[in-house]
Amino acid sequence: MSDTPFGFGLPPEEPEDGDEGKKKDQQSGGGQGPANPFGFGGLPGAGGFGGPGSDNPLAAMFGSLNPTDLGAAFQQLGQMLSYEGGPVNWDMAKQIARQTVAQGTSDGTKDASVGPAERKAVEEAVRLADLWLDDATSLPSGSGSAVAWSRAEWVEATLPAWQELVDPVAERVGAAMGDVLPEEMQAMAGPLIGMMRSMGGAMFGTQIGQAVGVLAGEVVGSTDIGLPLGPAGKAALLPANVEAFGKDLGVPREEVRLYLALREAAHQRLFAHVPWLRSHLFGAVDGYARGIKVDTAKLEDVVGQFDPQNPEQLQDALQQGMFQPEDTPEQKAALARLETALALVEGWVDAVVHAAAKPRLSSADALRETLRRRRATGGPAEQTFATLIGLELRPRRLRDASRLWASLTDARGVDGRDGLWAHPDMLPTATDLDDPDGFVHREQLDFSELDKMLGEAAGGSAGKPDLSKREGEGEKGDDGKGDDAE
Repeated sequence: MSDTPFGFGLPPEEPEDGDEGKKKDQQSGGGQGPANPFGFGGLPGAGGFGGPGSDNPLAAMFGSLNPTDLGAAFQQLGQMLSYEGGPVNWDMAKQIARQTVAQGTSDGTKDASVGPAERKAVEEAVRLADLWLDDATSLPSGSGSAVAWSRAEWVEATLPAWQELVDPVAERVGAAMGDVLPEEMQAMAGPLIGMMRSMGGAMFGTQIGQAVGVLAGEVVGSTDIGLPLGPAGKAALLPANVEAFGKDLGVPREEVRLYLALREAAHQRLFAHVPWLRSHLFGAVDGYARGIKVDTAKLEDVVGQFDPQNPEQLQDALQQGMFQPEDTPEQKAALARLETALALVEGWVDAVVHAAAKPRLSSADALRETLRRRRATGGPAEQTFATLIGLELRPRRLRDASRLWASLTDARGVDGRDGLWAHPDMLPTATDLDDPDGFVHREQLDFSELDKMLGEAAGGSAGKPDLSKREGEGEKGDDGKGDDAE
Protein backbone atom coordinates (compact mmCIF):
# COMPACT_ATOMS: atom_id res chain seq x y z
CA MET A 1 0.00 0.00 0.00
CA SER A 2 1.30 3.43 -0.86
CA ASP A 3 2.37 5.63 2.02
CA THR A 4 1.45 8.84 0.26
CA PRO A 5 -1.84 10.56 1.07
CA PHE A 6 -4.62 10.71 -1.49
CA GLY A 7 -3.06 7.95 -3.61
CA PHE A 8 -0.44 10.13 -5.29
CA GLY A 9 2.66 8.14 -6.12
CA LEU A 10 5.74 10.35 -6.15
CA PRO A 11 7.76 9.88 -9.35
CA PRO A 12 11.34 8.68 -8.92
CA GLU A 13 13.65 11.67 -8.92
CA GLU A 14 17.38 11.32 -9.41
CA PRO A 15 19.13 13.52 -6.80
CA GLU A 16 21.63 15.96 -8.19
CA ASP A 17 24.32 14.53 -5.93
CA GLY A 18 23.83 10.91 -6.99
CA ASP A 19 24.06 8.08 -4.49
CA GLU A 20 24.79 10.44 -1.61
CA GLY A 21 21.53 12.21 -2.31
CA LYS A 22 19.68 8.90 -2.30
CA LYS A 23 21.16 8.02 1.07
CA LYS A 24 20.18 11.40 2.48
CA ASP A 25 16.71 11.03 1.05
CA GLN A 26 16.24 7.66 2.68
CA GLN A 27 17.56 8.88 5.99
CA SER A 28 15.49 12.05 6.01
CA GLY A 29 12.22 10.36 5.18
CA GLY A 30 12.05 11.48 1.54
CA GLY A 31 10.49 9.12 -0.95
CA GLN A 32 8.32 6.28 0.27
CA GLY A 33 10.53 4.43 2.71
CA PRO A 34 9.52 3.55 6.24
CA ALA A 35 10.61 6.98 7.48
CA ASN A 36 8.20 8.79 5.17
CA PRO A 37 6.43 11.32 7.41
CA PHE A 38 3.33 11.34 5.23
CA GLY A 39 2.38 7.69 5.70
CA PHE A 40 0.57 6.60 8.81
CA GLY A 41 2.95 3.78 9.67
CA GLY A 42 5.85 5.85 10.95
CA LEU A 43 4.24 8.68 12.87
CA PRO A 44 4.45 9.26 16.56
CA GLY A 45 0.89 9.16 17.72
CA ALA A 46 0.17 6.31 15.35
CA GLY A 47 1.42 3.89 17.96
CA GLY A 48 4.91 5.36 17.89
CA PHE A 49 7.59 4.51 15.37
CA GLY A 50 6.72 0.97 14.52
CA GLY A 51 4.86 0.53 17.78
CA PRO A 52 1.36 -0.81 18.41
CA GLY A 53 -1.25 0.68 16.18
CA SER A 54 1.25 1.93 13.61
CA ASP A 55 -0.73 0.31 10.80
CA ASN A 56 -4.03 1.74 11.95
CA PRO A 57 -4.78 4.94 10.02
CA LEU A 58 -7.11 6.10 12.77
CA ALA A 59 -4.51 5.63 15.49
CA ALA A 60 -3.35 9.23 15.20
CA MET A 61 -6.82 10.27 16.28
CA PHE A 62 -7.66 7.44 18.70
CA GLY A 63 -4.27 6.83 20.35
CA SER A 64 -3.60 3.20 21.26
CA LEU A 65 -7.32 2.52 21.79
CA ASN A 66 -6.90 1.33 25.37
CA PRO A 67 -10.05 1.18 27.49
CA THR A 68 -9.58 4.68 28.91
CA ASP A 69 -9.50 6.09 25.37
CA LEU A 70 -12.60 4.35 24.05
CA GLY A 71 -15.02 7.06 25.14
CA ALA A 72 -13.03 9.76 23.42
CA ALA A 73 -12.57 7.52 20.38
CA PHE A 74 -16.29 6.96 19.91
CA GLN A 75 -16.97 10.64 20.49
CA GLN A 76 -14.49 11.54 17.76
CA LEU A 77 -15.96 8.91 15.44
CA GLY A 78 -19.33 10.55 15.96
CA GLN A 79 -17.83 13.90 15.03
CA MET A 80 -16.42 12.36 11.86
CA LEU A 81 -19.75 10.91 10.80
CA SER A 82 -21.66 14.10 11.59
CA TYR A 83 -19.32 16.37 9.63
CA GLU A 84 -21.25 18.28 6.95
CA GLY A 85 -18.70 20.83 5.77
CA GLY A 86 -16.51 20.97 2.66
CA PRO A 87 -14.34 18.25 1.15
CA VAL A 88 -11.84 18.38 4.03
CA ASN A 89 -12.60 18.41 7.74
CA TRP A 90 -10.27 21.30 8.60
CA ASP A 91 -11.17 21.30 12.28
CA MET A 92 -9.86 17.77 12.44
CA ALA A 93 -6.83 18.70 10.33
CA LYS A 94 -5.91 21.42 12.83
CA GLN A 95 -6.42 19.06 15.76
CA ILE A 96 -4.22 16.34 14.24
CA ALA A 97 -1.55 18.86 13.23
CA ARG A 98 -1.42 20.27 16.76
CA GLN A 99 -1.20 16.76 18.20
CA THR A 100 1.62 15.86 15.82
CA VAL A 101 3.52 19.02 16.72
CA ALA A 102 3.07 18.34 20.45
CA GLN A 103 4.62 14.89 20.08
CA GLY A 104 7.86 16.41 18.82
CA THR A 105 10.13 15.56 15.90
CA SER A 106 11.95 12.30 15.26
CA ASP A 107 15.12 13.64 16.89
CA GLY A 108 13.26 14.17 20.13
CA THR A 109 12.95 17.97 20.07
CA LYS A 110 9.69 19.33 21.40
CA ASP A 111 7.82 22.47 20.48
CA ALA A 112 8.08 25.36 22.90
CA SER A 113 6.84 28.90 23.20
CA VAL A 114 9.13 31.52 21.72
CA GLY A 115 10.80 33.69 24.33
CA PRO A 116 11.35 37.47 24.23
CA ALA A 117 15.05 37.12 23.38
CA GLU A 118 14.29 34.93 20.36
CA ARG A 119 11.58 37.28 19.16
CA LYS A 120 13.94 40.22 19.39
CA ALA A 121 16.67 38.30 17.52
CA VAL A 122 14.25 37.52 14.66
CA GLU A 123 13.02 41.11 14.48
CA GLU A 124 16.57 42.42 14.29
CA ALA A 125 17.56 39.84 11.66
CA VAL A 126 14.62 40.75 9.42
CA ARG A 127 15.28 44.47 9.88
CA LEU A 128 18.94 44.04 8.85
CA ALA A 129 17.96 41.72 5.99
CA ASP A 130 15.64 44.37 4.59
CA LEU A 131 18.44 46.95 4.67
CA TRP A 132 20.73 44.64 2.72
CA LEU A 133 18.02 43.79 0.20
CA ASP A 134 17.56 47.48 -0.64
CA ASP A 135 20.79 47.25 -2.66
CA ALA A 136 19.84 43.99 -4.38
CA THR A 137 16.30 44.68 -5.65
CA SER A 138 14.14 47.61 -6.69
CA LEU A 139 11.15 46.13 -4.87
CA PRO A 140 10.68 47.87 -1.50
CA SER A 141 10.24 46.09 1.79
CA GLY A 142 7.15 43.92 2.05
CA SER A 143 7.50 43.08 5.73
CA GLY A 144 5.14 45.18 7.80
CA SER A 145 6.21 43.15 10.82
CA ALA A 146 8.61 40.37 11.78
CA VAL A 147 7.37 37.51 13.94
CA ALA A 148 8.94 34.50 15.60
CA TRP A 149 6.64 31.49 15.62
CA SER A 150 6.55 28.25 17.50
CA ARG A 151 5.65 25.21 15.41
CA ALA A 152 2.08 25.29 16.71
CA GLU A 153 1.79 28.96 15.74
CA TRP A 154 3.03 28.10 12.23
CA VAL A 155 0.27 25.49 11.93
CA GLU A 156 -2.41 27.97 12.98
CA ALA A 157 -1.13 30.70 10.67
CA THR A 158 -0.73 28.56 7.53
CA LEU A 159 -3.84 26.36 7.60
CA PRO A 160 -5.94 28.86 5.57
CA ALA A 161 -3.40 28.67 2.74
CA TRP A 162 -3.30 24.87 2.88
CA GLN A 163 -7.07 24.90 2.61
CA GLU A 164 -6.83 26.95 -0.56
CA LEU A 165 -4.27 24.53 -1.99
CA VAL A 166 -5.83 21.21 -1.05
CA ASP A 167 -9.59 21.78 -1.35
CA PRO A 168 -9.58 21.65 -5.18
CA VAL A 169 -8.07 18.14 -5.10
CA ALA A 170 -10.33 16.94 -2.30
CA GLU A 171 -13.36 18.38 -4.09
CA ARG A 172 -12.71 16.01 -6.95
CA VAL A 173 -13.11 13.06 -4.61
CA GLY A 174 -16.29 14.35 -3.05
CA ALA A 175 -17.85 14.88 -6.45
CA ALA A 176 -16.75 11.45 -7.64
CA MET A 177 -18.32 9.77 -4.62
CA GLY A 178 -21.71 11.06 -5.70
CA ASP A 179 -21.22 10.08 -9.33
CA VAL A 180 -20.27 6.42 -9.10
CA LEU A 181 -23.82 5.18 -8.44
CA PRO A 182 -26.53 5.14 -11.13
CA GLU A 183 -28.83 8.13 -10.84
CA GLU A 184 -31.83 6.03 -9.88
CA MET A 185 -29.88 4.56 -6.97
CA GLN A 186 -28.46 7.80 -5.63
CA ALA A 187 -31.67 8.81 -3.84
CA MET A 188 -31.83 5.40 -2.12
CA ALA A 189 -28.17 5.52 -1.19
CA GLY A 190 -28.24 9.14 -0.02
CA PRO A 191 -27.46 8.43 3.64
CA LEU A 192 -24.59 6.11 2.68
CA ILE A 193 -23.11 8.66 0.29
CA GLY A 194 -23.41 11.34 2.96
CA MET A 195 -21.67 9.09 5.44
CA MET A 196 -18.88 8.36 2.98
CA ARG A 197 -18.39 12.04 2.28
CA SER A 198 -18.20 12.75 5.99
CA MET A 199 -15.67 9.97 6.39
CA GLY A 200 -13.77 11.19 3.35
CA GLY A 201 -13.58 14.70 4.80
CA ALA A 202 -12.28 13.28 8.07
CA MET A 203 -9.72 11.06 6.31
CA PHE A 204 -8.43 13.96 4.24
CA GLY A 205 -8.34 16.09 7.37
CA THR A 206 -6.36 13.43 9.21
CA GLN A 207 -3.79 13.05 6.45
CA ILE A 208 -3.38 16.77 5.87
CA GLY A 209 -3.12 17.38 9.60
CA GLN A 210 -0.35 14.80 9.90
CA ALA A 211 1.53 16.15 6.88
CA VAL A 212 1.30 19.76 8.04
CA GLY A 213 2.20 18.78 11.60
CA VAL A 214 5.35 16.98 10.45
CA LEU A 215 6.24 19.84 8.13
CA ALA A 216 5.93 22.27 11.04
CA GLY A 217 8.89 20.49 12.59
CA GLU A 218 11.08 21.21 9.56
CA VAL A 219 10.23 24.56 7.95
CA VAL A 220 12.21 27.66 8.90
CA GLY A 221 9.73 30.35 7.78
CA SER A 222 6.41 31.02 6.08
CA THR A 223 7.62 30.78 2.45
CA ASP A 224 9.66 27.56 2.29
CA ILE A 225 7.74 26.15 -0.67
CA GLY A 226 7.76 29.37 -2.67
CA LEU A 227 4.17 30.21 -1.78
CA PRO A 228 2.94 32.78 0.75
CA LEU A 229 1.53 30.45 3.39
CA GLY A 230 1.31 33.01 6.17
CA PRO A 231 -0.56 36.31 6.55
CA ALA A 232 0.45 39.05 4.11
CA GLY A 233 3.19 41.38 5.28
CA LYS A 234 4.45 39.15 8.10
CA ALA A 235 8.01 37.89 7.76
CA ALA A 236 8.16 34.84 10.00
CA LEU A 237 10.94 32.57 11.24
CA LEU A 238 10.71 29.54 13.53
CA PRO A 239 13.65 29.84 15.95
CA ALA A 240 13.63 26.17 16.96
CA ASN A 241 13.81 25.01 13.35
CA VAL A 242 16.38 27.66 12.42
CA GLU A 243 18.53 26.27 15.22
CA ALA A 244 18.08 22.72 13.90
CA PHE A 245 18.83 23.81 10.34
CA GLY A 246 22.16 25.35 11.35
CA LYS A 247 23.23 22.46 13.55
CA ASP A 248 26.50 20.84 12.42
CA LEU A 249 26.99 23.35 9.60
CA GLY A 250 29.90 25.02 11.35
CA VAL A 251 28.32 28.43 10.68
CA PRO A 252 27.63 30.95 13.46
CA ARG A 253 24.02 30.91 14.58
CA GLU A 254 23.61 34.62 13.84
CA GLU A 255 24.69 34.16 10.22
CA VAL A 256 22.31 31.25 9.71
CA ARG A 257 19.42 33.29 11.12
CA LEU A 258 20.32 36.30 9.02
CA TYR A 259 20.62 34.32 5.78
CA LEU A 260 17.22 32.69 6.35
CA ALA A 261 15.78 36.11 7.23
CA LEU A 262 17.08 37.38 3.87
CA ARG A 263 15.17 34.64 2.07
CA GLU A 264 11.99 35.28 4.03
CA ALA A 265 12.19 39.04 3.51
CA ALA A 266 12.89 38.63 -0.21
CA HIS A 267 9.80 36.45 -0.61
CA GLN A 268 7.75 39.03 1.27
CA ARG A 269 8.91 41.81 -1.09
CA LEU A 270 7.96 39.82 -4.13
CA PHE A 271 4.49 38.83 -2.97
CA ALA A 272 3.73 42.28 -1.52
CA HIS A 273 4.67 44.25 -4.63
CA VAL A 274 3.61 41.86 -7.39
CA PRO A 275 -0.11 41.81 -6.56
CA TRP A 276 -1.12 39.33 -9.26
CA LEU A 277 1.48 36.73 -8.22
CA ARG A 278 -0.33 35.05 -5.36
CA SER A 279 -3.57 34.54 -7.29
CA HIS A 280 -1.53 33.43 -10.32
CA LEU A 281 0.23 30.69 -8.34
CA PHE A 282 -2.82 29.51 -6.43
CA GLY A 283 -4.83 29.61 -9.66
CA ALA A 284 -2.22 27.42 -11.32
CA VAL A 285 -2.53 24.93 -8.46
CA ASP A 286 -6.31 24.94 -8.86
CA GLY A 287 -6.01 24.51 -12.63
CA TYR A 288 -3.73 21.54 -12.19
CA ALA A 289 -5.97 20.00 -9.52
CA ARG A 290 -8.99 20.22 -11.80
CA GLY A 291 -7.17 17.95 -14.21
CA ILE A 292 -6.88 15.20 -11.61
CA LYS A 293 -9.23 12.36 -12.47
CA VAL A 294 -10.58 9.76 -10.09
CA ASP A 295 -10.43 6.07 -10.94
CA THR A 296 -14.17 5.50 -10.80
CA ALA A 297 -13.80 1.74 -11.16
CA LYS A 298 -11.87 1.58 -7.90
CA LEU A 299 -14.28 3.98 -6.28
CA GLU A 300 -17.24 1.86 -7.38
CA ASP A 301 -15.65 -1.13 -5.69
CA VAL A 302 -15.26 0.89 -2.51
CA VAL A 303 -18.89 2.04 -2.61
CA GLY A 304 -20.13 -1.48 -3.26
CA GLN A 305 -18.13 -2.96 -0.40
CA PHE A 306 -18.14 -0.06 2.06
CA ASP A 307 -18.65 -1.17 5.64
CA PRO A 308 -19.44 1.67 8.09
CA GLN A 309 -17.89 -0.46 10.85
CA ASN A 310 -14.61 -0.57 8.93
CA PRO A 311 -13.73 3.06 8.21
CA GLU A 312 -10.11 2.11 7.46
CA GLN A 313 -11.39 0.68 4.17
CA LEU A 314 -12.01 4.14 2.77
CA GLN A 315 -8.57 5.22 3.94
CA ASP A 316 -6.98 2.27 2.14
CA ALA A 317 -8.79 3.20 -1.05
CA LEU A 318 -7.52 6.76 -0.85
CA GLN A 319 -3.98 5.41 -0.66
CA GLN A 320 -4.09 2.93 -3.53
CA GLY A 321 -3.64 5.00 -6.64
CA MET A 322 -7.19 6.29 -7.03
CA PHE A 323 -6.04 9.62 -8.47
CA GLN A 324 -4.12 10.17 -11.67
CA PRO A 325 -3.35 13.39 -13.58
CA GLU A 326 -5.08 13.49 -16.93
CA ASP A 327 -2.70 12.98 -19.83
CA THR A 328 -4.02 15.90 -21.82
CA PRO A 329 -2.35 18.95 -23.37
CA GLU A 330 -4.29 21.17 -20.97
CA GLN A 331 -3.06 19.26 -17.92
CA LYS A 332 0.52 19.24 -19.14
CA ALA A 333 0.30 22.97 -19.76
CA ALA A 334 -1.10 23.54 -16.25
CA LEU A 335 1.74 21.53 -14.72
CA ALA A 336 4.38 23.37 -16.76
CA ARG A 337 2.83 26.74 -15.90
CA LEU A 338 2.85 25.99 -12.17
CA GLU A 339 6.33 24.47 -12.05
CA THR A 340 7.79 27.33 -14.09
CA ALA A 341 6.11 30.02 -11.96
CA LEU A 342 7.35 28.45 -8.74
CA ALA A 343 10.83 28.03 -10.18
CA LEU A 344 10.89 31.70 -11.20
CA VAL A 345 9.89 32.78 -7.69
CA GLU A 346 12.51 30.62 -6.00
CA GLY A 347 15.15 31.43 -8.61
CA TRP A 348 14.60 35.18 -8.16
CA VAL A 349 14.84 34.86 -4.37
CA ASP A 350 18.00 32.75 -4.68
CA ALA A 351 19.68 35.29 -6.99
CA VAL A 352 18.64 38.35 -4.98
CA VAL A 353 19.61 36.87 -1.62
CA HIS A 354 22.97 35.76 -2.97
CA ALA A 355 23.66 39.26 -4.29
CA ALA A 356 22.80 40.75 -0.89
CA ALA A 357 24.64 38.19 1.24
CA LYS A 358 27.78 37.46 -0.77
CA PRO A 359 29.64 40.71 0.06
CA ARG A 360 28.61 40.61 3.72
CA LEU A 361 28.50 37.00 4.94
CA SER A 362 31.53 34.73 4.73
CA SER A 363 29.20 31.73 4.86
CA ALA A 364 26.91 32.90 2.03
CA ASP A 365 28.12 30.32 -0.50
CA ALA A 366 27.93 27.44 1.98
CA LEU A 367 24.43 28.36 3.13
CA ARG A 368 23.23 28.78 -0.43
CA GLU A 369 24.51 25.34 -1.38
CA THR A 370 23.02 23.78 1.75
CA LEU A 371 19.59 25.09 0.81
CA ARG A 372 19.99 23.94 -2.78
CA ARG A 373 20.96 20.44 -1.66
CA ARG A 374 18.02 20.40 0.69
CA ARG A 375 15.77 20.91 -2.33
CA ALA A 376 17.67 18.56 -4.61
CA THR A 377 17.37 15.65 -2.16
CA GLY A 378 13.64 16.09 -1.67
CA GLY A 379 13.37 18.29 1.39
CA PRO A 380 10.23 18.23 3.51
CA ALA A 381 8.63 21.24 1.87
CA GLU A 382 8.88 19.76 -1.62
CA GLN A 383 7.73 16.34 -0.42
CA THR A 384 4.67 17.77 1.31
CA PHE A 385 3.78 19.93 -1.67
CA ALA A 386 4.19 16.95 -4.01
CA THR A 387 2.10 14.77 -1.74
CA LEU A 388 -0.75 17.19 -1.20
CA ILE A 389 -1.36 18.31 -4.79
CA GLY A 390 0.33 15.57 -6.77
CA LEU A 391 3.34 17.30 -8.30
CA GLU A 392 6.98 17.69 -7.46
CA LEU A 393 9.19 20.72 -7.99
CA ARG A 394 12.22 20.05 -10.13
CA PRO A 395 15.39 21.35 -8.51
CA ARG A 396 16.93 21.65 -11.99
CA ARG A 397 14.37 24.31 -12.84
CA LEU A 398 15.23 26.27 -9.73
CA ARG A 399 18.91 26.40 -10.64
CA ASP A 400 18.10 27.34 -14.21
CA ALA A 401 15.82 30.13 -13.02
CA SER A 402 18.45 31.47 -10.64
CA ARG A 403 21.03 31.61 -13.44
CA LEU A 404 18.56 33.38 -15.71
CA TRP A 405 17.75 36.06 -13.11
CA ALA A 406 21.47 36.60 -12.47
CA SER A 407 22.10 36.99 -16.20
CA LEU A 408 19.22 39.46 -16.45
CA THR A 409 20.77 41.51 -13.65
CA ASP A 410 24.08 41.68 -15.52
CA ALA A 411 22.42 42.59 -18.83
CA ARG A 412 19.62 44.94 -17.77
CA GLY A 413 20.35 45.98 -14.21
CA VAL A 414 18.23 45.51 -11.10
CA ASP A 415 15.34 47.68 -12.35
CA GLY A 416 15.19 45.96 -15.74
CA ARG A 417 15.21 42.54 -14.10
CA ASP A 418 12.53 43.31 -11.53
CA GLY A 419 10.40 45.12 -14.10
CA LEU A 420 9.56 41.76 -15.65
CA TRP A 421 7.27 41.05 -12.69
CA ALA A 422 4.89 43.76 -13.94
CA HIS A 423 2.78 41.15 -15.74
CA PRO A 424 2.85 37.33 -16.01
CA ASP A 425 3.10 37.52 -19.81
CA MET A 426 6.44 39.28 -19.47
CA LEU A 427 8.06 36.52 -17.41
CA PRO A 428 10.36 33.87 -18.87
CA THR A 429 8.73 30.62 -19.95
CA ALA A 430 9.88 27.03 -19.50
CA THR A 431 11.51 27.27 -22.93
CA ASP A 432 13.35 30.40 -21.81
CA LEU A 433 14.75 28.49 -18.83
CA ASP A 434 16.30 26.10 -21.36
CA ASP A 435 17.82 29.02 -23.28
CA PRO A 436 18.45 31.82 -20.76
CA ASP A 437 20.91 33.68 -23.00
CA GLY A 438 18.33 33.83 -25.76
CA PHE A 439 15.79 35.41 -23.40
CA VAL A 440 18.25 37.81 -21.80
CA HIS A 441 19.43 39.25 -25.10
CA ARG A 442 16.11 39.11 -26.91
CA GLU A 443 14.95 42.48 -28.22
CA GLN A 444 12.30 43.82 -25.87
CA LEU A 445 8.81 44.49 -27.16
CA ASP A 446 7.63 48.09 -27.51
CA PHE A 447 4.65 48.50 -25.19
CA SER A 448 4.08 52.17 -25.97
CA GLU A 449 1.14 51.60 -28.32
CA LEU A 450 -0.50 49.17 -25.92
CA ASP A 451 -0.03 51.67 -23.11
CA LYS A 452 -1.67 54.37 -25.21
CA MET A 453 -4.64 52.12 -26.02
CA LEU A 454 -5.11 51.21 -22.36
CA GLY A 455 -4.99 54.86 -21.38
CA GLU A 456 -7.60 55.82 -23.98
CA ALA A 457 -9.85 52.92 -22.97
CA ALA A 458 -9.76 54.08 -19.37
CA GLY A 459 -10.62 57.63 -20.37
CA GLY A 460 -7.12 58.88 -19.78
CA SER A 461 -7.39 58.24 -16.04
CA ALA A 462 -4.28 58.77 -13.98
CA GLY A 463 -2.37 56.01 -12.29
CA LYS A 464 -1.88 53.73 -15.29
CA PRO A 465 1.54 52.05 -15.37
CA ASP A 466 3.85 53.16 -18.17
CA LEU A 467 4.32 49.81 -19.90
CA SER A 468 6.99 51.25 -22.15
CA LYS A 469 9.47 51.40 -19.27
CA ARG A 470 10.62 47.82 -19.00
CA GLU A 471 14.39 47.95 -19.12
CA GLY A 472 15.33 50.08 -16.16
CA GLU A 473 15.25 53.45 -17.98
CA GLY A 474 12.31 54.57 -15.82
CA GLU A 475 12.38 55.68 -12.25
CA LYS A 476 13.19 53.21 -9.55
CA GLY A 477 9.59 53.29 -8.42
CA ASP A 478 8.71 51.53 -11.70
CA ASP A 479 9.51 48.28 -10.02
CA GLY A 480 6.95 45.88 -11.30
CA LYS A 481 4.20 46.55 -8.83
CA GLY A 482 1.72 46.16 -11.68
CA ASP A 483 -1.35 47.38 -9.83
CA ASP A 484 -3.38 47.31 -13.03
CA ALA A 485 -1.64 44.36 -14.57
CA GLU A 486 -4.34 41.83 -13.96
